[in-house]
Amino acid sequence: MYRLDKNKVPKHVAIIMDGNGRWARQQGLKRIFGHRHALTSVRSTVEGANEIGIKFLTLFTFSTENWNRPQDEIDELMNILVSAIEKEVPELNKNRIRLNTIGNIAKMNGKVQEKLKKATIFTAENTGLTLTLALNYGSREEFIECVKCCVQEIIDKKMQTNEISETLISSKLYTKDMPDPELIIRTSGEKRISNFLLWQAAYSEFYFTETLWPDFRKQHLFDAIYDYQQRERRFGKTSEQIKKYEQNTD
Repeated sequence: MYRLDKNKVPKHVAIIMDGNGRWARQQGLKRIFGHRHALTSVRSTVEGANEIGIKFLTLFTFSTENWNRPQDEIDELMNILVSAIEKEVPELNKNRIRLNTIGNIAKMNGKVQEKLKKATIFTAENTGLTLTLALNYGSREEFIECVKCCVQEIIDKKMQTNEISETLISSKLYTKDMPDPELIIRTSGEKRISNFLLWQAAYSEFYFTETLWPDFRKQHLFDAIYDYQQRERRFGKTSEQIKKYEQNTD
C-alpha cells in the first residue's frame, strides 16, 4: 500500500465529474438517478481533500453547454443543487470549509442564486478547504468576458495595450482569487478538457480514470494524487535544472 507524501499534496485540485448518465443506465435507471447518487461522491471527495490538506477543490458542476440538455433534466439538476446546498452547508461550516462559485451565476434561476449567495456568505470566514463549484461555467466565455473588460478599460483610458500581460489576464478571470490547479482529474474514461479552465490548466497535470463519477470516492482521489506525486513537473526546464533547484531549497 502506498503512502502519500503530505509535503507534495497539490494545493489546488480540479475535477471534471463525468459519467452520471452512464452509471444510471448501467443500473437500469433514468439519468437523474445518476446525478442524485453523485452527491455521495462529492461528500467523500470533499472529505478526502480536507483530510489530506488540499487547499482548493474545484468541481465542474454545470457547464455553459449543459443548457442544451432536456429541460426536465436541467430542472431536476437545479432542484438537486438547491437541496444539496441546504443540506450540506452546515457540515461544510462545521469542517471550516469555505464555499465558492465560478461562472456566470447571474444566468442561474433565482432560487439557486439565493441559496448560493447565502451559503457563500455563511461560510466566508472559514479558513480550511475552499470548495468551488463551477456553475454555468465555460472557459471560452470566461475569456471573452476578460477580453471585453480589457478593451473597455483601454477605451476608457484606464489601461494601455502594452499593459496587458499574463498576470493582468489572470487577475480578470473568475479564478483570480485562487492558484491555478496543479492536478485536473476527469472521471468515466473520457480524455478531454471540455472547455474547463483552459487558461488555468496551462501547466496542470491530468489524471484520467475509468471510474464513473457516482462510484468515485476519496480513495480514488488519493490514487490520483499518488500518481501526481510520481511525476516530475518541469515547467519548461530540464530535469537537471529541477533537481539542482530542489537540492538548493532543501
